[in-house]
Amino acid sequence: MTGFSPSGERFGITVTSFNSLSLDPPLILWSLGREGGSFACFQAGTPFAVNVLSAGQKDLAERFARVGIPKFAGVAIEEGLDGTPLISGASAYFECVVEARYPGGDHDIIVGRVRRLFNIGKDPLLFYRGALRPLV
Repeated sequence: MTGFSPSGERFGITVTSFNSLSLDPPLILWSLGREGGSFACFQAGTPFAVNVLSAGQKDLAERFARVGIPKFAGVAIEEGLDGTPLISGASAYFECVVEARYPGGDHDIIVGRVRRLFNIGKDPLLFYRGALRPLV
């Protein structure tokens, strides 16, 4: 997920799963830990992007999963809706806005309304059986 912090800085995080929720209207959902540094970045109405990384972008998935490092250093990006960062070379992009948040234990469930979708057609990177893997 990429977007902007409340102070206007770019941010990015790696999530291990997200789901479709509705086709009409187009909605997705995923969860975000309450203890994470990006918890405040996903408020109602906030734009964000799901960057479905391609099979060759394992290093980016690992980088965006780390805390306290410059995530976008040397990463080629394009600007999506509202300037939201889109990571070049990804296999698909979902450009969204936070529709709702719901408490779920130590996480919040984030519901995103999809505003635009691009399927680039590259093989995606998957998280399966505890590891990042290409689709085989």
